[in-house]
Amino acid sequence: MNFWYHHGGVSVADLDASIAWYRDVLGFELDKRFHVPTIPADIAMMRNGDLYFELFEVPGSKALPHDRRVPDDDLQTQGNKHVAFVVQDAAAFAAEIESRGADIVWVKKMPHGSNAFIRDNSGNLIEFVEEPVPSGLPGSL
Repeated sequence: MNFWYHHGGVSVADLDASIAWYRDVLGFELDKRFHVPTIPADIAMMRNGDLYFELFEVPGSKALPHDRRVPDDDLQTQGNKHVAFVVQDAAAFAAEIESRGADIVWVKKMPHGSNAFIRDNSGNLIEFVEEPVPSGLPGSL
């Protein structure tokens, strides 16, 4: 049985603002936008190279609670936690995206490796793990 990564997704407060944030801070472009009336939700599929990320705006949705905005506290609640991307240098990457408006939670160098956590414009956690770029992929930010 084989399968591959397709996309991650998050619920956001303002779809237009989040499309702009993911574009301006992380370099994603809008691939497609659509509405699913059965949810109901307005949805944007963002793309950065071969990587897709889905944004959902649902009328009346609740804001992310404070404890879900802090990586270690978030682990106290079961369920999905965050999406993680590979970067060559976590500290340099965090500095670059902070200059673009990212909310940096932390940049840590730990015995098992380095990482950076940020929050998007709705408070969703995103991790960047310092690893070699997977073979066959061009380097990015």
